[in-house]
Amino acid sequence: MFCRKKFVAGLVFSMLWSIPALAAEVAPLNESDRAAIVQTLVAKISANYIEPDVAERVGRALASKHAKGGYASATSAQALSEALAKDLREFSGDKHFGARVVEGFSEFGIPSEAPTRAEIEERRDRNARQGYGLQKIERLPGNVGYIELRSFRAPEFAGQAYTAAVQLMAGTDALILDLRRNGGGSPASVAYLISHFFPLGDERHLIDMYNRPDNTTQQYWTVPTVAQRYDKPVYVLTSARTFSAGEDFAYGMQVQKRGTVIGEATGGGSNPVGWYSVGNDIAVAIPSSRMINFVTKTNWEHVGVKPDIAVPAAQALQTAHVAILRNLVLSAKDDNERTELQRLLTMVEKGETEKPVYTLRGER
Repeated sequence: MFCRKKFVAGLVFSMLWSIPALAAEVAPLNESDRAAIVQTLVAKISANYIEPDVAERVGRALASKHAKGGYASATSAQALSEALAKDLREFSGDKHFGARVVEGFSEFGIPSEAPTRAEIEERRDRNARQGYGLQKIERLPGNVGYIELRSFRAPEFAGQAYTAAVQLMAGTDALILDLRRNGGGSPASVAYLISHFFPLGDERHLIDMYNRPDNTTQQYWTVPTVAQRYDKPVYVLTSARTFSAGEDFAYGMQVQKRGTVIGEATGGGSNPVGWYSVGNDIAVAIPSSRMINFVTKTNWEHVGVKPDIAVPAAQALQTAHVAILRNLVLSAKDDNERTELQRLLTMVEKGETEKPVYTLRGER
């Protein structure tokens, strides 16, 4: 069970990303406003960004651009937040940086009170309406399971859905997990899902997350209470769009030698963020933590997760499906089963699909 602080921080994080940036402003920004915002931002980066040396360099670059009038055309909070978000990523090389306008935003830090029942239920309902990030669950030809996961939602809400999805795939001979459009989410959710792919009793230390502002380190392990387990081969699909927690899952499966990664090198973002106010309703995401994989003692920041089998993202699903069917053909013990698997393999290699038949058997 996660402590109240972690639960509330996670609630705030997901709520912020779900709130659309505002297009309209109550009042325009003047030069004094811009100067105060940039000065506050530089101070917040200096105090909280995970790499102090990089924080100093980024702060100097922001201050220098402002001094030269580089933000003079940003006459609204929306325009300034967009310009700052772009520069923060370019000056640092860290794609986790972000900035947006959130009406009434004030810095949360670590809230002292738990969210209200209404807030929890609202988030629970939103997660349900969005399918807990689960976009598609399907059984492919040859008894191959397929799950497409677009984001890692907090396990307090998505955990049961993950278990149900894996349970539906329990009878398959191999499983494909599609993270090609997964933009990230909760590291606790990554640990929860990955737990399904190790035997009961096999508890593994997955990652450590160091937080610079608090000077604390949180460990993430497989979750022993996950009852549903899957022991067949697993393939993980990636693309350049796979990011953050999506990369955490792919990297963890790869280094634990539990899954084969197929596709493209991922986006390269391993530094989780904290949200900070810089004034005028501008909320800035500052990477304040560092992920450290327990096995490799490093992470995928800037370099991404390198696939075991490199193919264009659009070809990753077909490549994985073909690899699975080839293995199934080789291991088939029954001649009829082998013949059918070979037929399916030939079809998938050609990129063909079987057309559904909606007539009674025997009719033409």
